[in-house]
Amino acid sequence: MLAIFHKAFAHPPQELNSPASCRVARKLKTPEETLKEFLSSHPHNNFYMSFADAAVLAYARPGRSYSIYQRLFCGFDDIYCLFLGSLNNLCTLIRQYGLSKNTNEAMFVIEAYRTLRDRGPYPADQVVKDLEGSFAFVIYDSKAGTVFAALGSDGGVKLFWGIAADGSVVISDDVEVIKGSCAKSFAPFPTGCMFHSEGGLMSFEHPMNKMKAMPRVDSEGVMCGANFKVDVCSKIYSMPRVGSETNWMLWESH
Repeated sequence: MLAIFHKAFAHPPQELNSPASCRVARKLKTPEETLKEFLSSHPHNNFYMSFADAAVLAYARPGRSYSIYQRLFCGFDDIYCLFLGSLNNLCTLIRQYGLSKNTNEAMFVIEAYRTLRDRGPYPADQVVKDLEGSFAFVIYDSKAGTVFAALGSDGGVKLFWGIAADGSVVISDDVEVIKGSCAKSFAPFPTGCMFHSEGGLMSFEHPMNKMKAMPRVDSEGVMCGANFKVDVCSKIYSMPRVGSETNWMLWESH
């Protein structure tokens, strides 16, 4: 899967940027070229949606030799979701949210997002923590112009993110796609974490701890985009909790 967001709509941690990328900026692919290459790599089973200059979401329907994980794309009420993997407790979640039995993982994630955004009584970290399985998802709320992404804690699914030469944020499970667009300004998306364009990066497993950027150097000795891990020594003493008049996503930036 591939998601590209204009720099005005996603605000990743600045430590994701590598100074080394500036030296190869002319060789990097533009977002348009990145999308074109992704689609050409999956000529018979691709699908994508473009939202003017704000965002692009693309995915390739799973093939036998492509991935062991299911890939889903869903859109509802101006909210769009790319989902990779599976939820082991989907049936339980469907009953809990009162959804129809044919609801798949992408549909559920959108519904959970809508519920939390509009009227949810629970903190976002608890809702994501309740998801059991190997999963990654990226949501684009085209009406609000916001981005929300998360990666499960078991490490079964891999996800990468980076910053392209034009400042766009690129998220994909294909590390080669990320490298072609972002050069050294990329890193693995941290497991057990979620990112929102307004609230930043946080751990849904340890929501009371801040995230810490860890410098990362590749095999050539070049500084790359930082890894992020939970800072066990740094606590958050107050977290905004949701209410009907409070944006559930506006957790304290880390």
